[in-house]
Amino acid sequence: MGIIQLALAALSLGGVATASFAGNLNYRSPSLNHPDLGISIRKVNKRNNYASTFKASDLKFTHGIASGDPYPDSVILWTRVSPEEDNSHSNVTVSGTVPLYDHDNDRYVKVSTSPICVEYKVTTDKNLTKIVSHGQVYTSSDVDYTVKVEATGLKPFSTYYYQFNVCDSSNKSPVGRTKTTPTKNQTLSKGVNLAVYSCSNYRMYLRRNINRLKAGANNLFTAEGFFNAYGNVVRKDSADYVIHLGDYIYEYANGAYGWGNEIDRIPQPDKDLATLYDYRRRYATYRTDVDLLESHQNFPWIAVWDDHEVQNNEWKAGSSNMNNTESSFIADGGVSVDSKKANAVRAYFEWLPVRQVDMDDNLRIWRTFNIGSLFDLIMLDTRQYDRSITDLSWNTEYLAQIANDQSRSIMGARQEAWFYKQLISSQQRDARWRIIGNQIIFSRMNESLATGASTPFNYDEWDGYVANRNRTLKTILENNITNTVFLAGDSHASWVSDLVWFDHGLPYDPATGAGAIGVEFAGSAVSSPAPIQNITMAYASFGSNWLLGANEELQWQDLYYRGYFELNIDYERIKADFYGIPDIKTRNGKEIKLASFEVLDGENKLNRDPTVGGGVAYAGALRNGKIVNGTVVDTNPA
Repeated sequence: MGIIQLALAALSLGGVATASFAGNLNYRSPSLNHPDLGISIRKVNKRNNYASTFKASDLKFTHGIASGDPYPDSVILWTRVSPEEDNSHSNVTVSGTVPLYDHDNDRYVKVSTSPICVEYKVTTDKNLTKIVSHGQVYTSSDVDYTVKVEATGLKPFSTYYYQFNVCDSSNKSPVGRTKTTPTKNQTLSKGVNLAVYSCSNYRMYLRRNINRLKAGANNLFTAEGFFNAYGNVVRKDSADYVIHLGDYIYEYANGAYGWGNEIDRIPQPDKDLATLYDYRRRYATYRTDVDLLESHQNFPWIAVWDDHEVQNNEWKAGSSNMNNTESSFIADGGVSVDSKKANAVRAYFEWLPVRQVDMDDNLRIWRTFNIGSLFDLIMLDTRQYDRSITDLSWNTEYLAQIANDQSRSIMGARQEAWFYKQLISSQQRDARWRIIGNQIIFSRMNESLATGASTPFNYDEWDGYVANRNRTLKTILENNITNTVFLAGDSHASWVSDLVWFDHGLPYDPATGAGAIGVEFAGSAVSSPAPIQNITMAYASFGSNWLLGANEELQWQDLYYRGYFELNIDYERIKADFYGIPDIKTRNGKEIKLASFEVLDGENKLNRDPTVGGGVAYAGALRNGKIVNGTVVDTNPA
């Protein structure tokens, strides 16, 4: 019997007749086509001693609760309940014929033989009395004591509350709140609010800037660390769903991409990640940030990975650290790209409230959410799935020469075909908007001020895959696809652009937006450093104005602030509000609105009319309009 069949066979074990390993989705493989990435329930069941269990009082809900991947009738719920804060060491990198994750071989691993029974319930009320869904599952060291279940039987576009507890005990988790999506063709009477995030670096970056020191600047350091952006949306209670576009974690040792010593935020383990334990421990470290915990507790998340969930500038056969050569293999710790990716994906699957992919495929995370008749949210993977070679720092000149090669794909042929089909079918079903969540900036972006005239573009973004971008724009234009909005993260800066197909020769007027066929909103990082580190606001303003001068489709840009953006989507328009966090050296609720923009139904461009909500900005550089002084507000209730 295969692992999926075993997983689906409910096992009545011990004294709890309804509990099973099968209901805990984390025993499954992240990919239906890769069962070896799953955990054999048969072996786990054979090994465990159900007469020897942990006392409920010895167990802790160590990292809060979470929900995600909402459907009209179900949602994924997550928690971790463990006898210790540390993560399971029951894995090592093995070789030969030993299975990739071998939890049944004492020569390699030491695992717990005591399964933990966990109950969950979903209710319509905060007091948790009106139960609409419930169940019992087991967890164990095999899945790092995580629990992930699908709560079913729910009603569309409805708010629910949920809680876990250790079976037959009063040891309970915090109470969470979640929300289902509308049915596919449901007409909504109100808009939907999304909070959009990317790039959270769990540490403080400190580097003395000699040039600024010589200039007599008082602030000599750039600092980042706390995830205040996550908490501000909780304090405002301003979202229905959270969208995360990747770089949920970073894979570096302390000091490789910032120092955490001064604010006691050193990500564990303090090394570059390689093993399954390493990746598990890093997620556990991030989940100690209070604002991140509260965001997961209050909103359902829809997430995709970027590159740092595995390694920097990942592509299908390597990364910036590992180029499939013997020397890079040795320098990168002697663990192959494929092994690191397998470990990273399993840890991501264990720690994020994401569903198993719905078709046999290669570590697929790309998927679509139908939000009633209002919009389709198409989540892409432009990093890990099957992209052609990217900029690895040593090959930038070569990438500049081949950027327009027709064979290059940022997502692989299979995902490309799926993506274009999703765009066309969304238009055909008459969804009002098409929202594309992807990792990296889609629009053409001349950055030669920083990169040099010979390599004016960032070839790790869509600018390194011009033919793939042209195929996307061709699909939009030739199929009369309207109301298309791209979302992006990754760059650690904020960008707002019209979508323009320059290679097609369409005339475009940056003053009016005529000739545009869509819009792009790209957000800054939660905490990761600006593209130009140790930057002053004056120099950031200079850089933003230069970028507007070099890129006519770019309408607003800010290099200075960390933050996030929110989208309010209804049938008449999409309103985008960008927020900057003025201080992330401490945990606080302060923020400043950086800019606001609208896209009106059917216009396929940014609105320029200030009388009906045209763009306004409080920082950065704005093409049509002027920058006005913004006000710092505190999202903490009085």
